[in-house]
Amino acid sequence: MSGKSKHQIQPWIVEQTEELKDCRIFKLNREIVRSPASGKRGEFFILDAPDWVNIVPVTPDGQIVFVAQYRLGSHHVSFETPAGMVEPGEQVEAAAARELREETGYSARSFTFLGRTFANPAFMTNHFTALVAEGVTLTDPTKWDEHEELELRLVPADQIGQMLSTGAVDNSFTVLALSWYLLHQHDLIQPRRADQL
Repeated sequence: MSGKSKHQIQPWIVEQTEELKDCRIFKLNREIVRSPASGKRGEFFILDAPDWVNIVPVTPDGQIVFVAQYRLGSHHVSFETPAGMVEPGEQVEAAAARELREETGYSARSFTFLGRTFANPAFMTNHFTALVAEGVTLTDPTKWDEHEELELRLVPADQIGQMLSTGAVDNSFTVLALSWYLLHQHDLIQPRRADQL
């Protein structure tokens, strides 16, 4: 199957939007919407968030740069590839380069877009984009955010499949980015250019 599927479902009509809370990394909005098909109205709560970018950094000798950090939602240390928010007006590739440099001190020779999807279309407004950063080398000191405490680890790329299958990586966006990376490495998906996203 190629392209977007054809369907008869029409977008619901937003009749009212109210911002309830600005939580810095997202805004909580209340929306009153109406189905054009049934006429039913409903109250929904939406997280309006900036787009996210996730980077799979590959060194010239075939290792992936990971970061480990404590996550407040899960209350445990999570093993992830570098990631972060896209700033307003910032291109996704520029955000990827910035986040990679800030979190790890590494810079990339080039970037390839792996895929783009909604983060969670049920109640979030933002997109998630994954890129592979190729030929990364250590170039700069890290520049962590105020509450970031990260530990860097290098993992051979040929161990990624095992890490995914054993659950050693359990951040869903890291799992998705690494899965796209493995599909790309085996020529099972064709990466897209920035202007195709």
